[in-house]
Amino acid sequence: MLISGTLQAFGFALFAVNTVVAIEPVVDLGYTSYQGYTDVSANITRWLGIRYAEPPVGKLRWKAPQPPPLVSGHQDGTQQPPECYQGPMGASTTNPLKGSKRAISSSEDCLFLSVYSPQHRVSGGLPVIVWIHGGGYVYGSSSLFDGADLIKNSNNGVVVVTVQYRLGLFGFLAGKAVKAGGALNAGLLDQHQALQWVQSHISKFGGDPSKVTIWGESAGAGSVLQHVVAHKGSTHPPLFRAAMTSSTFLPPQYNYNDPIPEKIYGEVVKGAKCNSHSDTLACLRVASVDTLQSLNTQISRAGFVGTFTFVPVVDGSFIAERPTITLSRGKVNGGALLSVTNTFEGTSFVSARNKMNISDYVSTLFPHFGPAQAEEAAKAYNGVGKNNLDKAIGAMGEAIFICPTYYLLNGFGQKHAWKGDFAISPGRHGEDIDYYFTSGSPAFRNTAFIQAFARSFLSFAISLDPNRKLSGSDIKPSWNPWKPGATEMWFGKTSQNKPDVKTVRTNQALQARCNYWHGVSAYTSQ
Repeated sequence: MLISGTLQAFGFALFAVNTVVAIEPVVDLGYTSYQGYTDVSANITRWLGIRYAEPPVGKLRWKAPQPPPLVSGHQDGTQQPPECYQGPMGASTTNPLKGSKRAISSSEDCLFLSVYSPQHRVSGGLPVIVWIHGGGYVYGSSSLFDGADLIKNSNNGVVVVTVQYRLGLFGFLAGKAVKAGGALNAGLLDQHQALQWVQSHISKFGGDPSKVTIWGESAGAGSVLQHVVAHKGSTHPPLFRAAMTSSTFLPPQYNYNDPIPEKIYGEVVKGAKCNSHSDTLACLRVASVDTLQSLNTQISRAGFVGTFTFVPVVDGSFIAERPTITLSRGKVNGGALLSVTNTFEGTSFVSARNKMNISDYVSTLFPHFGPAQAEEAAKAYNGVGKNNLDKAIGAMGEAIFICPTYYLLNGFGQKHAWKGDFAISPGRHGEDIDYYFTSGSPAFRNTAFIQAFARSFLSFAISLDPNRKLSGSDIKPSWNPWKPGATEMWFGKTSQNKPDVKTVRTNQALQARCNYWHGVSAYTSQ
């Protein structure tokens, strides 16, 4: 009894398993405590489904996240939390302005994060990676990503946090009414709240709050970009020291009161039968969640094929101006950047039946384009690919994913930044994920390649330099910081199925097309 009482006093719960006593960790967060569990075979502890904000329901719909409520007792941190309500990618062949099913329930009450920590921690705390999931801002969850994979590949050198945030209509409804009576970019504000939570609490899990790196893929990487430019690149106090992006997603980011967000808001109001109310937002707050989720699905699916309807907007405060403007000024949060793009980012977002010429395609993709901008696009993509489909794939991938990555790199200017290329054929969007979270099924099962590629990110998170090698078997050559037209690291394979990891020069034709896209960013609303 004396031993049991002493251990419990220091934050451990005891569970008898036959004759073996398992010690399960409990962390006191002040507002409540969470009991996790330890994988003794890997020496990694998980705390799943930690509430970091009050449930955003009822009057808190489309409000900024609020601190979590006070709850007595130990909360269960051994089960994955419910995911936020999910939506689809656009499927229409015209622009009127893919998620997978899992054994996880969906709920408005979804503002949870999970923490993964090595059982053996260093004095003073470990560097921290905060992973923000992708999914076009309409689908995805933290349960899809096992932070233990990153810990194992880092030789137990990091603590990992995975974050959920409001999605689709629930997280990114915009318009003047939302500005007046709620909070724009609620999903981004959720992430911001989670980063503040990390600053307050991660030391209790063995992490160092002064050594936080934020990382995401696709819309997760787009979210990283948003936090880099938040408050015009001057968030105080700082919430992270470095940023990593895999396939930076930057779709059109309209002003909150632009006709397009206003039209979407009007469709939601009409669909919820709130258009006769003087306070339409108040009406939406009492609408049934089933009604809203049905609208979330219908409106998202009605978007132009390969696009996403509910995305961040320029709100005038958290995101004060178009991201390309802030980045052009070299105003960024964070002191270092590592960014990777895939060879063919656009393939998954363009219909294989696309017959539109490039001028018509970009004019549909970017509704604010006029004839002059469309004509320039036709010139820029004159020598790209063999047909209209190839040109559309190139334009989508470069305008929305690849070029925004270069905008980020340029934004970091004289700060440390590195650029990589994931080139395992076919190099489509998202195919790099299984090389980070290696409990998945990477197509190229080559240990040397995976170590060289995945550990570059982990080395960067630990030391702010991807050249630091976590093992003597890392085949990656010296990787110089990126400057316009300078060195990038190519992660591919040879025709003999051997790793092909080498330095290359930035593609000058691609840079010229990115210069075109940057020049028309006022029309793309980026």
